[in-house]
Amino acid sequence: MEITKVSETATSKNPHGVDARPIYSHKNAQVIVLTLQPGESLKRHITPVDVFFYVLEGKGVVEVGD
Repeated sequence: MEITKVSETATSKNPHGVDARPIYSHKNAQVIVLTLQPGESLKRHITPVDVFFYVLEGKGVVEVGD
């Protein structure tokens, strides 16, 4: 088993300007831990893959489609 400590994983640059830490990458899947501060958000975008969000603290709004 591989153990990844999110706190020790480098933040990757992204077009949203938020804290994004890739912790797993495989040809069939990726896991990226996003940490948004109050008032931060992701820009509207289209993804070529399925996406899921798991909210640990706080609340958010997800818009799908128009």
